[in-house]
Amino acid sequence: MLTFSPPPTSDVSLQCQPSFIKVQVMDLIHQLLNLVLPPISLIILCVSIPLLLIFRLVRCIIQSIFISENLTGKVVLITGASSGIGEYLAYEYAKRRASLVLVARRETKLREIGEKARQLGATDVVIAPADVSKAAECNRFVQETVKHYGRLDHLVCNAGVVLYCPVEDTTDVEKLRPVMDINFWGSIYATHFALPHLKRSKGNIIVNASMKGWLVSPWSILYGASKAALINFFETLRVELPQDENVKITIVAPGFIKSEITQGKHLSKEGEVVIDPEMSKMMSGKFPVESTEECARAIVKGVCRGERYIVEPSWYRVLPLFQFMCPELVEWCSRCLYKTKPGDAAATNKSKSLNSTVINNKSL
Repeated sequence: MLTFSPPPTSDVSLQCQPSFIKVQVMDLIHQLLNLVLPPISLIILCVSIPLLLIFRLVRCIIQSIFISENLTGKVVLITGASSGIGEYLAYEYAKRRASLVLVARRETKLREIGEKARQLGATDVVIAPADVSKAAECNRFVQETVKHYGRLDHLVCNAGVVLYCPVEDTTDVEKLRPVMDINFWGSIYATHFALPHLKRSKGNIIVNASMKGWLVSPWSILYGASKAALINFFETLRVELPQDENVKITIVAPGFIKSEITQGKHLSKEGEVVIDPEMSKMMSGKFPVESTEECARAIVKGVCRGERYIVEPSWYRVLPLFQFMCPELVEWCSRCLYKTKPGDAAATNKSKSLNSTVINNKSL
C-alpha cells in the first residue's frame, strides 16, 4: 500500500519561521503607529503646550520674586575666565561675594581679573592656569579647588574657541581638533572630575553652549557641531542624574556677545589662532552685538533663579522654533546672509592681511 508523506522540513526553515513572523508583526505595529500616533500626538500637544506655557510663566514670576540663591561664600570655578563672558562672569559672581577659581591659559591676564574681582567683593580668588583640553589638568584644578576651599558649588564650563572655515576648504582636518577638544571635551573633563563634589554640595553646572548648537551656521560648521554635542551631553546628563542628588544643570545659549570672538579671534583652517577684524565684520556684523556685562549679569541672575536654559539676548529664543518647524526658511536665510565665503573675503580685501595677526595657542 502506497502512503504519502510530506517532505521533511529543514531545520533552517524551522528556525527562520519564528523570526519571519516576528518581523511581520513588528511591521504591522509600525504601520499602526504611523496611522494613529501622529494625530494623537498633535492633540496632546495642542492641549499641553498652553498649559506648559502658563506653568512656565507662573514659575518664572515666582522665581523672579521669591527665589534667588545666596552666593555669599559659595565656591565658583570658571573656565575660560581670561576674557569675554568668562571674565565678566567672574565680576558678577564677585559682586555677589562668591569665592572664585579662575581657569585659563593666560596666567597674567587671570591675575589682573582676579585682582579686580577682589575689589568688586569676591571673598577669595584662586588662579589656576590650565589647558582644559587635557584631562589631567582639569583633574588638577578641580582637586586644587576642593583642597583650598573644601567644597565646590558652581562649575562654569565656559572655555571655547571658534573656527571660521568652510569644511571643503580644510587642508588638514587633524589641525582642527582643538575645536572639539576645547569646546566639548574641556567641559566634559571638568564635569567628570567635579561631579562628585557637586553632588555633595548639591551644586550647579553652568555650561556655556551657543545658539549655533541649535541653529545652522555656515562657515563655523565645526564650532556649531561642538556646541550641539555639548548641549546634547548636558541635557542627557540632567536625565541620568538622580533627582535626590539635586545637582542642577543650566545650559546657556548666547547669541552674538561682545568678546574676543566677535572681535575676530578664531582658529584658522591651518589650525592657528588668529585675530582678524574683517572676519568679525563678516560673521557677526549683520547682527546686533550685546555687551558682555549685560550678558554675564543675565546669566548669573538666571543661574541664581535655578533656570534650566538661559538664552541671551532673550529675543533669540524664537530662532530655534524656526529651525525645527521651518528648516527650509532658515536655510534660505542663512544662504542670503552668508553669500561670501571667508576665503573669498580675504581675496577681495588687500588690507585684511595687515590686520590679521597670528598668535600663540597659549593665549587662548
